[in-house]
Amino acid sequence: MASTPGLVFLTGKGVGFTLHPYDYDPKAEAVGLQAAAALGISPGVMLKTLMVEVDGKPCCCVIPSDRQLSMKKVASAFGGKAAEMMAVPKAEKMTGYKVGGISPFGQKRAVPTAFEVSACQAPRVWINAGQRGLLLGIAPGDALGACGAGALPLIA
Repeated sequence: MASTPGLVFLTGKGVGFTLHPYDYDPKAEAVGLQAAAALGISPGVMLKTLMVEVDGKPCCCVIPSDRQLSMKKVASAFGGKAAEMMAVPKAEKMTGYKVGGISPFGQKRAVPTAFEVSACQAPRVWINAGQRGLLLGIAPGDALGACGAGALPLIA
């Protein structure tokens, strides 16, 4: 089994998950949509991890791969006034993961995290396991509990 900080983190907390490797395409326009297609998973339950800054503070958002963040809703979710996407080099340095492989689990530095509320209605979701080409399947409640995240409206 591949080991990433995210998998070590979840295993250490006793959280159950399944692993789903796929052929990562570095040329894909939308990594999450490519992953969903590769595994035959609905894009609505294939979640992408996005690093943002709210009033200059780092935060993590997990949303369906076929949706876009509403920066107004993101700012509100984290109790701030303004939100913007985090620059790629900063996101990679802060999380310890490469873009295309960022997981909300086992980041180098824990940051406030929120999952799109609509995604949390599914019995199971798929999230990056911490490396390009490796997803994990997990119950949304387990994912929220593991990273102390809230289920909030984040999408446009």
